[in-house]
Amino acid sequence: MINLSSVPCKALLQWYQENLRDLPWRHTTDAYHIWISEIMLQQTQVKTVLPRYKQWFQQFPSIQQLADSPLDDVLKAWEGLGYYRRARFIHAASQQIMNKYHGVFPKQFEGILSLPGIGPSTAGAIASFCFAMNTPVLDGNVKRVLKRWHNQAEIGDKQLWALAQAAIDISKKPALWNQAMMELGATLCQSHSAQCTACPVSTTCKAAFLTLNKNISNKKKVVIKDLFWQINLHIHPEKGIWLQQRPEDGIWPGLWTPPIIELSHQPKKIPCHTHRLTHRRIHLYAKKCHSSPPSEGRWVQQLSQLALPTGIHRALAKQRTA
Repeated sequence: MINLSSVPCKALLQWYQENLRDLPWRHTTDAYHIWISEIMLQQTQVKTVLPRYKQWFQQFPSIQQLADSPLDDVLKAWEGLGYYRRARFIHAASQQIMNKYHGVFPKQFEGILSLPGIGPSTAGAIASFCFAMNTPVLDGNVKRVLKRWHNQAEIGDKQLWALAQAAIDISKKPALWNQAMMELGATLCQSHSAQCTACPVSTTCKAAFLTLNKNISNKKKVVIKDLFWQINLHIHPEKGIWLQQRPEDGIWPGLWTPPIIELSHQPKKIPCHTHRLTHRRIHLYAKKCHSSPPSEGRWVQQLSQLALPTGIHRALAKQRTA
């Protein structure tokens, strides 16, 4: 099915070196920096990550300082990046590095893969960028490039891993190859468009200039569920606002919000804010309460003290301007 002799290593690597975006994590092979960049870039755009990447290392300059920090501080530093589970995994992984690897990021693939929140693709990126291992990356961009390259829209992950491994073995330059494949998918070979005329591998890509180019995507149809949440605002002129920490499971785990009541039916009034997640829309209805707050929680004068979900920040901001 696949002619591995057609792998256009030289053309792709030359294109990458001439067209790569100047990104800070491409100027280092430090495993801590690469690890954090790879986790931040999961499901988050580069333009959003760029300022937060720099801020992260100002607050947590070493793995030890990250591991020693309270989880609330880590979640606060992650605020606005979304998918907070990633921050929790980073914190847990930093503690595992301190306890099991004496503060040194593991240099073996299996050790990297054993860290919380790191799967085979992220482990492959870290291992190749930092330790020159022949370990492929198979993120969404690389999957799409491989599917188009071989004109195999329905190919499964097992076969994609085999193709990715074969290609990186032929390239003999694992770090450059992985970066080039990801860059190609992020720029010229995007999910909704493919710039085949500018692509360095169009002469060997079996789907180049075909309608299939527009149809191969890793995205499945997303089913959206609507949730209706009442946020009870207990506000004291001197003590501030009453917040509770969300449970470890469910939406916004470990983050702080006003007390929330999940409504069984959609209210007739317009929500103060609608927050969109991947599979849900959360419609927030603010209610000012004059009764005493529930027993669990704390008064907070400055919201900057704790990590709040973006949706709650926006709902509170709209209440202040209403």
